[in-house]
Amino acid sequence: MAMDVVDYEIKGAEMQFVEVELDPGEAAIGEAGSMMFMDAGIHMDTVFGDGSANQGGGFFGKLLGAGKRLITGESLFTTVYTNNGHGKQRVAFAAPYPGKILPMDLRQLGGMLICQKDSFLCAARGVSLGIALQQKLSTGFFGGEGFIMQKLEGDGLAFVHAGGTVVRRTLQPGQTLLVDTGCVVAYTPSVDFEIQYVGKIKTALFGGEGLFLAKLTGPGEVWLQSLPFSRLASRIFAAAPQTGGGGREEGSVLGGFAGAGLLGGLLGGDRDD
Repeated sequence: MAMDVVDYEIKGAEMQFVEVELDPGEAAIGEAGSMMFMDAGIHMDTVFGDGSANQGGGFFGKLLGAGKRLITGESLFTTVYTNNGHGKQRVAFAAPYPGKILPMDLRQLGGMLICQKDSFLCAARGVSLGIALQQKLSTGFFGGEGFIMQKLEGDGLAFVHAGGTVVRRTLQPGQTLLVDTGCVVAYTPSVDFEIQYVGKIKTALFGGEGLFLAKLTGPGEVWLQSLPFSRLASRIFAAAPQTGGGGREEGSVLGGFAGAGLLGGLLGGDRDD
């Protein structure tokens, strides 16, 4: 199936969204819950599977596509937004947390991109969503976030979301980069991905970076993010009150004891014994 060629505009700074412009008959696919707004001439249809509209094998083909998405932790369904009007129509997709939306032209990337399983936001109709399982046994056991990733295939536009600041690195043949596994957003299939032990027990236990790092070896393109969602979530959880004391701040408890003591002293000092 031919890919739809869509125009787009990314808006915002820290919390971005992308507006996709569709000609009559064109369509875009979006991750469940990512749509922000759309023009009235766009028809929204939820489909079972990866939304590529090119799944062979009837029901079993769609079931296989849905199973791939389920393995990556995504919804069994995707939503297709089709322009059924006579003029240009727009649909917008919003990022789920602070970061950047990256437009990926799969045609220029060799027709395939490997990305983190929760980074896909939307794409032009015809882009196929699959899974990329790391082949090496060590990566499977210790890869964490980098073990099961999404595979985007086709020759159209796909939009990937990353947290914080994003950097793109071009690795030369044999060039190696060591990265926290959660900071890897995407890479081209020519990049070799494996897991490396940090090297020292003291560093592993007290360094705060975990036991393993992702080892990326060129040639190819790599996209990295400064704020993985897992890191953001762990910091929020660590800062949240763990006692469930009704939202009272720590200082107010101490202040309460101090205030009670002061009040008691004043009342006691008024007594003449």
